[in-house]
Amino acid sequence: MLSIVIPVFRNEKNIDRLVQELERISAIAPVPIEAVIVVDGSPDRSLELLQQALPRAAFSSVLVSLSRNFGAFNAVRCGLEQASGDYIAVLAADLQEPADLALTFLDILRRDQADIAFATHSSRDDPWFDEISSRAFWALYRRWVLPELPPGGVNAVGCTRMVRDRLLQLREPTTNLIALFFWLGFRRAYVPYDRQPRRDGRSAWTLAKKLRYGFDSLFSFTDLPIRLLLLLGVVGTVTAIAFAAALLSASLAGRIAVPGYAPTVLIVTFFGSITSLGLGILGQYVWLILQTTRGRPGYVIDNTETFQRVQMMSSTGVPSRR
Repeated sequence: MLSIVIPVFRNEKNIDRLVQELERISAIAPVPIEAVIVVDGSPDRSLELLQQALPRAAFSSVLVSLSRNFGAFNAVRCGLEQASGDYIAVLAADLQEPADLALTFLDILRRDQADIAFATHSSRDDPWFDEISSRAFWALYRRWVLPELPPGGVNAVGCTRMVRDRLLQLREPTTNLIALFFWLGFRRAYVPYDRQPRRDGRSAWTLAKKLRYGFDSLFSFTDLPIRLLLLLGVVGTVTAIAFAAALLSASLAGRIAVPGYAPTVLIVTFFGSITSLGLGILGQYVWLILQTTRGRPGYVIDNTETFQRVQMMSSTGVPSRR
């Protein structure tokens, strides 16, 4: 069976098309389809619409409602834990990643060509600022943190049950799920696709969430900020010693008539800013340690509903669902 994990947040206008797409690919899939849909504390009618549509859908499904919004990655982790398929695909509810990617992942995994399949977009139809900022972020991330990551990042992924089990053993409440897949290793395949324009609704991926995602992705997988801070401290210390020696020599030689207070204030401000920056970086790492050690779950489930569809053989030998 193929389990398709889909986190849902503010996707009320996409629910009908989402269910239709899942029905379409379930009709042509070579194995039964199970949709694991996690409503991540969505404040709109997404949960209500799914409760109405899934009992009548031509595929089995698990509908999970979280007690509040815990973030997309925690919602995906919840879906991965609920999935019972031999193969698993993770897609977005807005369908900017085509649902057919799930079948492409399935084909690669069933043929044992890879343990993990990543979808990499060859083109995208997003606002110019989102596209430029996304490309810049992923370029820097590939350069300094994760060189194995494809240009443009990854928006959808498929894996075997074995990989899923290994991933769920990593109990990190604040992290980058895609980077964890790369950290695990295993055999990988890459599937290019054209990212589709958003048809309905507005993206819930706000600037604040993007910044939080960027910080989590950085601090969870590299000590680069600390090394840069150490380098800055070394350069600053050497520079301060050199200027202090030059200042002392000039003072002893009588070349300084009036002490300058402006440079003093500037130096104090500069090194005070470095100190604040260092405390912020160290505080971020301490916060990640606290998040991990206190053992809080990444999400809390409010309700789970299961809708089963039994696959039977028709008189012509073709599978039919009831």
